[in-house]
Amino acid sequence: MGKALVVYCTRAGGTKKIGELIAEGIRIEGGEADVANVTGIKKEADLDGYDGYLFGSPTYHGEMMQAMKTMLFLAEKANLEGKAGGSFGAFGWSGEAPGRIFDTMEHILKMDMVSGPLRLKSALLGGGTEMAQGYGREIGKKLSTS
Repeated sequence: MGKALVVYCTRAGGTKKIGELIAEGIRIEGGEADVANVTGIKKEADLDGYDGYLFGSPTYHGEMMQAMKTMLFLAEKANLEGKAGGSFGAFGWSGEAPGRIFDTMEHILKMDMVSGPLRLKSALLGGGTEMAQGYGREIGKKLSTS
């Protein structure tokens, strides 16, 4: 079974919680998952050793947080082509960040992406816990076939 790295940035903890629930979903499917704050990803080698990657950022003023943008530039050098991928994030009003991360992963990094980005106002509202775990399970299934 494969192993995934869930990398998040957060302002108020919402995106971190979503990332943790996604990791639970991966584990439910039998995969392994590590969860890391984007501030801990400083070099390409920090991304080595995984079969799948999930990157998450809240939407802040219509954009992903700068730390995630910086990490995505680093990920370009890490040769993630063909690896399983997904994106996620919390939002208050607009929620563009997960889609922009998803598009970067799919078109620039050339990753094998799941069905689409996961956008949640909160992991605690309207079935958010189940949706986040379900997203993780989707990645977990991808990991088991790769």
